[in-house]
Formats: sequence, structure tokens, C-alpha cells
Amino acid sequence: MDQRPTALLRTASSTLAAAGVPSPRVDAEVLLAHVLGVDRAELRRLAVLDDPVGNKGSDGGTGDSAPVAEVFARLVERRARREPLQHLTGRAAFRYLELHVGPGVFVPRPETEEVAQVAVDAAVVSVRERGSAVVVDLCAGSGAIALAVATEVPGASVHAVELDEQAHSWAARNVARLSPGGAASVVHLVRGDARTALGALDGTVDVVVSNPPYVPPGAVPHDPEVADHDPPVALYGLGGDGLEVPRGVTAAAVRLLRPGGLYVMEHAEVQAEAARSMVAAAGFAEVRTRQDLTGRPRMVVGRAPGRAPGDVRTVTDWGV
Repeated sequence: MDQRPTALLRTASSTLAAAGVPSPRVDAEVLLAHVLGVDRAELRRLAVLDDPVGNKGSDGGTGDSAPVAEVFARLVERRARREPLQHLTGRAAFRYLELHVGPGVFVPRPETEEVAQVAVDAAVVSVRERGSAVVVDLCAGSGAIALAVATEVPGASVHAVELDEQAHSWAARNVARLSPGGAASVVHLVRGDARTALGALDGTVDVVVSNPPYVPPGAVPHDPEVADHDPPVALYGLGGDGLEVPRGVTAAAVRLLRPGGLYVMEHAEVQAEAARSMVAAAGFAEVRTRQDLTGRPRMVVGRAPGRAPGDVRTVTDWGV
């Protein structure tokens, strides 16, 4: 086997392309960099040198002492079977973070980064004007949104709720890894039902953010990485429209938010109108749909009923 980086990447890219992987070259680079224990910039430097990889670098966390080319080939085979890239590396990038992920937890998507941005912007406003911000992430999954807010907004007190045991375990791992040694956790993580959790915070929260399960029962995702590997409990929102779980989350947001607090929830593109109606029916004001970075309507934003004394802001004033 030719063990030069360029040859390995060329063969892997061809294999992944034939398997229908959407980004074969990028995935091949990520996997080889993972096995070598380097980043992609260093991998490209090695590719320019084009020396055989042999056993150089680390095993990329695989625990495998076999030659790099053999470990890489096995990972490429698994990716060709459409195992998620993030499951193979054990990592998922989200905004400025690298999160631990694997079987049993929803892999955070780039489009959810814009949902997190809305929560970050609102938390920043609250810290600036009120001196602090209380933020709650419902259906937290890996903890991606909660950790993004906690690490990007000094002065924010962030709480996250996740019911599923496996997902909660992954979130706890990420919270522990990103919390300063010996200090309090950067996120207060609770395993519980999003509809009833955190009762002690009722009426005090500045921002509630959620990426709940929302896929309608009959709308099976097309990509094998999603359909075969994301846990169903994180995908399907129940009810004929997929919005049964989001309705419960929305009701919890009404309970948790202070007057004038901000609510932002991700939904499917086809659910924009239904999500607005749902949030408005719960009593939220200034309800609107926001687009993701690709221009698709993917989140609903609204303000909690009532206003705090002296609070005359609109949704736009929150930066959303």
C-alpha cells in the first residue's frame, strides 16, 4: 500500500465519493489528520512533503497500534458505510468549541450555530443592561448551545436540561471538559423533563433557547448518517405535525421567562408558519421567523408576555 499522504487521500476520496459521501475530500483529510493526531493544516504540510506516513504521529485516539495506513483504511471503510464522521473522530465542531460526541447523542449541525447566535446576542444585551443573564437550554443534547452561550458571554448563568440518559452523559462530559479545573461547572446541567425542570427559576430567566426534536413521524431523514445514527428521541417531535414536543418546550419557556424575556427555538423549514402560530398561541409577543445561514426559515423567536419595568425593547433591539 502506498503510504504517502497524497496517495492515501486520493484513494480515500475516491472510495468516499463512490459511496455518496457529500464531501469526500474533506472527510478523507479529517480522518487522516485524526489518525495522525494533527490538524488539517499540518496534514497539508505533510502532503506537500509527501513522505510516507508510516507510524508517525499518534493513533488519533483509536487505541490502535497498527500502521497509520491500516487504521485510516478501516475508518474510511466505516465512513463509506455512512457512519457519521463525528462518530469516527469522536469530535464535533460547534462555533468556537470542539465537543465530544458519539452514538446516543444528536450531532450538532452548523445551522444550529445561528440559533445559538440569537441566544448569545440576547444574553449579551441582558448582561450589559442588567448586569447578568440567566439562560436556559431545553433539550440540550450534547450541550452545544448551552456551552456556546456560557463560553461566549461572561456574566451569563447557563442552565441546560436533557432527559435522555445517553445524551445527558455526553453533555456532562462536555461540560466537565470545558469547566475550569477546580471551579464551578460552566453550565448547570440537569437530567430531567424540559416541560417541568428548573421550577426554582420560574419567572426569572432572560433567555430560553431550544433545539428540540421536531421531525414529523413520517418524515424520515434522507441522509443515512441521520436516519441510521442520530437517536430517534432527538429527531422526532411526535404528533402529526412533529410539534408535540416543541409545544411542551414552548409552555416551559412561558413558565421560565421573566416578562419580556426572549425565546428562540429551532424548527424544520416546512414548520415556519406552524411554529409561529404555536408560539403566538402560547402568549408570546413580537413572534417572527429567523433564517439560518443558508437563508432557510429555521427558527422562531418571540418575547415572553408582559414587560419588565422600564423595558421598552423590541425583538430587533435584542439584536435578533
